[in-house]
Amino acid sequence: MMVVLFFAAASVLLLIYMWIEAHLNRVVRKELFLEGLPDEFESFTIFFISDLHNRRISESIIDEVKGVVDIVVIGGDVMEKGVSFEKVQKNLEDLRKVAPCYFVWGNNDYEEDPDRLERILVKSNITILKNTSETITKNKDEISLVGIDDLSTHNHSLQEACSKAKAPMKILISHNPDIKHELTNDSDIKLLLSGHTHGGQIRLLGWGLREKGGIKQVGGTTVVISNGYGTTTLPLRLMAPAESHVFTLKRK
Repeated sequence: MMVVLFFAAASVLLLIYMWIEAHLNRVVRKELFLEGLPDEFESFTIFFISDLHNRRISESIIDEVKGVVDIVVIGGDVMEKGVSFEKVQKNLEDLRKVAPCYFVWGNNDYEEDPDRLERILVKSNITILKNTSETITKNKDEISLVGIDDLSTHNHSLQEACSKAKAPMKILISHNPDIKHELTNDSDIKLLLSGHTHGGQIRLLGWGLREKGGIKQVGGTTVVISNGYGTTTLPLRLMAPAESHVFTLKRK
C-alpha cells in the first residue's frame, strides 16, 4: 500500500511540475554574433516568440520587453483549431504594443480560418512575411528580414523570398527549422529564427520526438530553434520548458 501511495504522490507531483514547465513566462536573453552585421545594427534587439497555440501572453512578458527591443518577430502558430480569434487578436494587439511586428505562418495557423487570421494581422498592423522580404534601415545601413510560408503548405519559396531582399545582410524567419537544409553558402543568410518543434515538448532521459530548442551553427548561418511559448495536445512539458527570447545582435 505504501508503495502504491508513493507512486501516486510522485505521479501527481510530476504532473504539477510538467504543468508549471508548460506555463512558464521565461524571456531567454542571448547575444548573437553575426559576421557582416552592419555597424548601425550593433546591439539591435529582437523579441522572438513562436508557437503560442492556446496560451495568452502574460502581461509580465509584455512589460519586460516593451521599450527594450527594436522589433518583434512572431514565428508562427499563433493559434490552432479551436482557439478563439478573440484570444488571438488580444495576443497580437499586446505584441504590437511592444514594437513593430513581423509574422510568418505556421502549420497550425491554417487549421481554422486563415483568411480571418490574415485580416486580424493586417488590422493589428503586423507585417506578414510570406515568401517575401522587408528591409529595415538605420541611417545608411540595412538588414533584410526574409520570411517564408510554412513548409507544410509546400508553397514556401526561399528563393523568391531572398530575391526580394534589398540588403546583403539577411535574417530568415521560418516556422519550421527544417528550412536549414535548403540553405547554401552563398545565400547571405546569417541568422535563422524558427520554432515548431516545441523542443519535443515532453522529453524522457534527454530523448524527445522533436529537436530540442537551442542555438547552433549550420555552415555560415546561426540557427535558432525555440521551444516555443505554448503547447499542443497536452498542456504539459517536461525538460523542454516554455520560452520566448530577446536576441541582441553583435558584430562578429
